[in-house]
Amino acid sequence: MPKRFSGPVTVFQEQRLPELATPSGYSALIDCYGLSVPLPRTLFATGERHRIVETEAWRILTPRHAPQATLEGHLTFALKYEGLDLAVLKRLFLTTDPTDIKELVLAKPTGSYARRIWFLYEWLTETRLDVPDAIGGRYVLAVDPNLQCDVPPTSSRRHLVRNNLPGTPNFCPLVFRTKNLERFIEMDLQQRAREIVAGVPGDLIARTAAFLLLKDSRASYSIEGEQAPQGRIQRWGRAIGEAGRQPLDLEELLRLQRIVIEDSRFVSLGLRKEGGFVGEHDRDSRLPLPEHISARPEDLTSLIEGMVAFDRDYAQKLDPVVAAAVLAFGFIYTHPFEDGNGRLHRYLIHHMLAKRGFNPPGVVFPVSAAILDRIDDYRPVLEDYSSRLLPVIAWEPTAVSNIQVLNDTGDFYRFFDATPHVEFLYACVRQTVEEDLPNETDFLQSYDRFQSQIAVIVDMPNRTSDLLFHFLQQNDGRLSKRAREGEFSALTEAETKQVEAIYRELWPGR
Repeated sequence: MPKRFSGPVTVFQEQRLPELATPSGYSALIDCYGLSVPLPRTLFATGERHRIVETEAWRILTPRHAPQATLEGHLTFALKYEGLDLAVLKRLFLTTDPTDIKELVLAKPTGSYARRIWFLYEWLTETRLDVPDAIGGRYVLAVDPNLQCDVPPTSSRRHLVRNNLPGTPNFCPLVFRTKNLERFIEMDLQQRAREIVAGVPGDLIARTAAFLLLKDSRASYSIEGEQAPQGRIQRWGRAIGEAGRQPLDLEELLRLQRIVIEDSRFVSLGLRKEGGFVGEHDRDSRLPLPEHISARPEDLTSLIEGMVAFDRDYAQKLDPVVAAAVLAFGFIYTHPFEDGNGRLHRYLIHHMLAKRGFNPPGVVFPVSAAILDRIDDYRPVLEDYSSRLLPVIAWEPTAVSNIQVLNDTGDFYRFFDATPHVEFLYACVRQTVEEDLPNETDFLQSYDRFQSQIAVIVDMPNRTSDLLFHFLQQNDGRLSKRAREGEFSALTEAETKQVEAIYRELWPGR
């Protein structure tokens, strides 16, 4: 019996539409087939007026865009206007009778949308429809490259489809080509960083790199709310400095976790064997209050395999920052370990940028420091997907105040819209290139001049002149009464004024 699709509505799954309109594409399919999936970030409908209406949550097209109220009609609409939502498509394909997809393909065996639907069905479900190989029609791309980021294609002769999906059925988040993303890519931040470094002496770059590395390691712990001892910060900094040198696999992730978790007496190392969540516990009952629910333990192996395949076979074909965001945020949503996920998530950003040669040689961008500076934006980016994921996960509390997931959720971690994550990471990388890197090299050059000019006035060891600098820095370029009467009482009044003048000349903004 044919499915009945909704007519015009003003509310869809508790969301208000900007005007009376008919759900179309993915929204219609989710509603009609009762799909329990994270809703797309933007839902589509067709209205009754001949102008397009756009809000943050909805895009209302005109009556002439309205699809036929059929499975084929809404699938074609979705592929044409909305791009690919692999999580929705897979749940739809698992819910529908395979005969429905077979009949759709046989009705239009040379149709470009029918062949794309056919290819996606077999790719996502890893099953073969009882349909003969295509014999007519031009090759068509699986991903519309005008809508979403893709990779150089491989040909599927059976479907006459060129597979340009940037991943495997185990892991394939997608990214929309927004105007914001295109602006970031056009900046060519990789070349900009090289130009900055090219004008700086090698020894100064080495000192800049060492400081930025330490800054990033310290910030990564601060994001987790931890005040780690200096030795642990330096140890993690050394690991970050080696990012990109080793192939990514489960053994490498386990090695890194052991570096992060030095004291494992209360932590079970390795892939989780129980559920996991991010959030709080009720103060009285100790019941979990999750803000994000991690992937099920039984899905972790295939998800990690998918990430490893993405890193090995697909990442080098994508923009480096796009690839870094996809891998790192896919990891943090999966949350494969009991502890250490946050720092490993940020390590994967370094891994990808270093592996792709995005950083100038020997320099590690302090991405964690940029994230810390933008922490009020970082959390909403993480919650962008978690807030849509949480309502479709069925779970129950365990006896130890953890959670156990009751439904199949693996695909929600394999396939998600990583667009906001890419845009956020690009903003962080831009900060490191246009602010952190030049600011640090400028500071060190000024610091060296400070040391040399102080040496002309008075002889003192470097550690003493460094202390002098910090006193000036803490007191807006003036030596405090305590410093003049204490550590630097040997300076004359004239020498003190000269020292203060040097500082103000070198750092006029301080």
